[in-house]
Amino acid sequence: MPSRTSDEFDFVVLGGGAAAFAAAIRADELGHTSVIVNAGLPMGGTCVNVGCIPSKFLIEAGNEFFYTQSPQFACNLPGTVRCDFPSAIAHKDRMVQKLRKSNYLEVLGGRKIEYVEGRGGLLPGRKVRVGSRLLRGRHVLIATGSAPKIPAIEGLADVGYLTSRSVMQRKALPAELVVLGGGAVGLEFAQMYAHFGSSVTVLESAERILPFEEPEVSEEVERCLRLEGIQIHAGARVRRIERNDGRIICHLTDGKKIVPCLGDEILVATGIEPNTREMGLAEAGVVLTERGFIKTDETLRTTAGGVWAAGDVRGRLALETVAAKEGATAATNALLGEKRTINYDSVPHAVFTNPQVASVGLTDAEYVRRGGACDCRVIKMDRIPKALTVGDTRGVLKMVLDAKSRKLVGVHIVSPLAADMIHAAAYAIRGGLTGDDIIDTVHAFPTFSEALKIAAESFHRDMRHMSCCIE
Repeated sequence: MPSRTSDEFDFVVLGGGAAAFAAAIRADELGHTSVIVNAGLPMGGTCVNVGCIPSKFLIEAGNEFFYTQSPQFACNLPGTVRCDFPSAIAHKDRMVQKLRKSNYLEVLGGRKIEYVEGRGGLLPGRKVRVGSRLLRGRHVLIATGSAPKIPAIEGLADVGYLTSRSVMQRKALPAELVVLGGGAVGLEFAQMYAHFGSSVTVLESAERILPFEEPEVSEEVERCLRLEGIQIHAGARVRRIERNDGRIICHLTDGKKIVPCLGDEILVATGIEPNTREMGLAEAGVVLTERGFIKTDETLRTTAGGVWAAGDVRGRLALETVAAKEGATAATNALLGEKRTINYDSVPHAVFTNPQVASVGLTDAEYVRRGGACDCRVIKMDRIPKALTVGDTRGVLKMVLDAKSRKLVGVHIVSPLAADMIHAAAYAIRGGLTGDDIIDTVHAFPTFSEALKIAAESFHRDMRHMSCCIE
């Protein structure tokens, strides 16, 4: 390894989240030096600080409080249940601090990785300016993540709004909450706050919530959320927002129709935008897409020599797992001169509502759009013995097969355990298994995961007349 000065590194990484840490750790494993330059969110980025970890804790806390008051069996009798929301927020904060230390700070110990707090600016020639230091890298990785996107709606800035980040800092529950956005983040927070006791209304501009999931998935999730008292308006485009007597009023327009929706607070969950502004990217030769994300090839190389990008700034899949995979892949390609790529079609994703949503592979519409011919089946969870046994039959499972080869193309699940169930489908899709391969695999009984086999069976049999022990 060539000698270096204190400000010369094999890998300079801009960002401090999953992509950045995965890249720096991979560089260290390959015997190379790196420096992480981080500003904005604390070490660990979105996931540990304001994303996956804290939100999933609060979701589970809300589930525990809400469903304890809705017993299904005689041995689960209702009693006095109290919700201490400020204590839940305090516990969330302690957990975040602990995981930030154990999963990020302590991971740096003993490695050839320097960590620098400060906003880095990219300069031509693979140089990064941070404060008074000028860092030089044989390669540079941009992994600065994303931030909540705020839509240009008249009056929104005037009335004030919450985001998925700021809402988790509140120690008091709003009596009424309007959520702009019926995607994954919007629905998770909508149900979370509804479970804690807020009256919640969701406004989604698309014609259905979860518009990128299968229609059957959207329909079932909406049905379940409505049963819990959450108001949902799809196809609702907000044209103006105002505050009247302390309450927020959203004026929706759908042709000539205007619907007022009242609320104490409004949560904006309408997507993300990349953290790429004022970084000197254009001057350094890094080209952005029309939406401001960084343009790369399949190997994660940008248009500037020796500069790579990974994570949310690419605008591909805004998932912690994908960011980490991209970070490690970019480091491998940069430092070893390889050309590894990622098959995004086999990456599973989940929405942690209750019931959960989980998908892997393609929807039938996307498969057809790509020129394929598919065959699909949808089963309801009331066909699954385990769901009937535990008294929770919410959910559906849609399986998409290639019409000719019968290989699995996509699996889309709504179930209380969907996020755990989906991995069997992910392995099957990655391994090129057919529906008959799933049938031929002996499953544990009774389990929710058995739904995958029953769905495969439905391509051959009438589900209304099938015994649970059919083979």
